[in-house]
Amino acid sequence: MNPDPALTRHATPDPRDGRPRADSPGALFWWLHVGGWSGVFLVNYFSALANGKPAEYWTVLFAVAATGFLGTLGLRRLLRACAQLPPARVALVMILPVLLTAAAMALAYKLVTDLAWCRACLPFTRFGYFSYLISQLYVVVGWVSLYLVMTTWRKLRMQTEAALAATAMAHQAQLKMLRYQLNPHFLFNTLNAISTLVLDRDNATANRMVQGLSAFLRHSLDADPMQRVTLKQELDAIGLYLDIEKTRFAERLRVDARIEPACWSALLPSLLLQPLVENAIKYAIARRVEGGTIGLRAAREGGRLRLSVIDDGPGWAVLDDGGAPPDSAPRGNRVGLANTRDRLRVLYGEQQSFELRNRPEGGFEVTMTLPFETAGVPRE
Repeated sequence: MNPDPALTRHATPDPRDGRPRADSPGALFWWLHVGGWSGVFLVNYFSALANGKPAEYWTVLFAVAATGFLGTLGLRRLLRACAQLPPARVALVMILPVLLTAAAMALAYKLVTDLAWCRACLPFTRFGYFSYLISQLYVVVGWVSLYLVMTTWRKLRMQTEAALAATAMAHQAQLKMLRYQLNPHFLFNTLNAISTLVLDRDNATANRMVQGLSAFLRHSLDADPMQRVTLKQELDAIGLYLDIEKTRFAERLRVDARIEPACWSALLPSLLLQPLVENAIKYAIARRVEGGTIGLRAAREGGRLRLSVIDDGPGWAVLDDGGAPPDSAPRGNRVGLANTRDRLRVLYGEQQSFELRNRPEGGFEVTMTLPFETAGVPRE
């Protein structure tokens, strides 16, 4: 007597033989429907025996249960046809069919008793038939109510799953866009440098830069943008990038990396640090004749990983109240920092922080904190 939890019209086929699986929605309805009405029959029969009815009373109850079994199949078809109507309209549409189904069950009771299959089962008064009709009406209303509850629950669950899937897909698309938006800036700068070297006939240096660029791009394109990497893998990628830039700047570019040993296996989004290092080179190294130093820091603070990219350049004269680049800052700088901040926000929500500041001793610092994770972490 249980309702169909399915919203589809067909059972899911078993991929092995094409038949409906036992756990598919359509198959589940039939298990529940047959089991429910069988339960109604058995409960009523044992209750009747306990109240002194003869053993042959099963014929009456079987006829009533069979009528209810078939009648509620018709109600099921009608409910599925009305699935898109408002609840109030559904209730109005179902009043007459429910009454007719209950009446058919009461009629089956009367016909079986009138055929003298069970003389001892006859009611003593006509009111007995009416009371039996009312009792069957309760059964049918219960079936319809349970059907609506289960189908509504299943519909809400499917809508929730669809909303979660859509949100996850949107986050993945956003993360991929933010990740791949970073690469062209570096690529254009490197290609311009190679072009300059070729024009200057410095073929050996140009060749080294092409080889370095090839290694970095291979590493970048082979890495899954939705997969976290260890800090060691991230710094290896940064090393490929810095090898290219050292070809351009030679002794003008210096790197100072201070990584706590416990942080090497920490997980973080791939190529998270590259745009920050690129910004430091562009605004703190390239514009100064003497060049400068880029510092990479990683430390564990309890359950959090703290990452910093620092330089000893001129810094920024002004930061807005939120510690973000002002609108007057160069657009490339704002894009790289904004993309990094947005990647962290989409991936970690309130569990991350992204801070910018001018260092008291000179230079600029970008600091990020995120959960310290080393294994068993889902993809971005």
